[in-house]
Amino acid sequence: QLQASGGGLVQAGGSLRLSCAASRLTTSSNVMGWFRQAPGREREYVSSITWRGGRTHYADSVKGRFTVSRDGAKNMVYLQMSSLKPEDTALYYCAAAIDSSSLRDNRNIAYWGQGTLVTVSS
Repeated sequence: QLQASGGGLVQAGGSLRLSCAASRLTTSSNVMGWFRQAPGREREYVSSITWRGGRTHYADSVKGRFTVSRDGAKNMVYLQMSSLKPEDTALYYCAAAIDSSSLRDNRNIAYWGQGTLVTVSS
């Protein structure tokens, strides 16, 4: 139901855009978001956006550097990442949940996409 893509290798200070294609989602997927998991660390919330209204939210660690957007007509969600740092290196996952608080808290996630690897070299 969720297919993430766009990861790769980039130098510090560079940019990447991740994409998440959503299909056959249900009413339990009002909010889309991104998480990431670095080696040896827990999965952490990155950003979210509502399908209706496009309300966005960001983790403090990415605020001002990452931008989440969606294209409802194409059922696509994007994460534009700029000013990348080596500590942004991780597997990035897209996810869907019924509401924003559930997604931010990683509770009752309805759908997970497979991870796409982002590697930022120093």
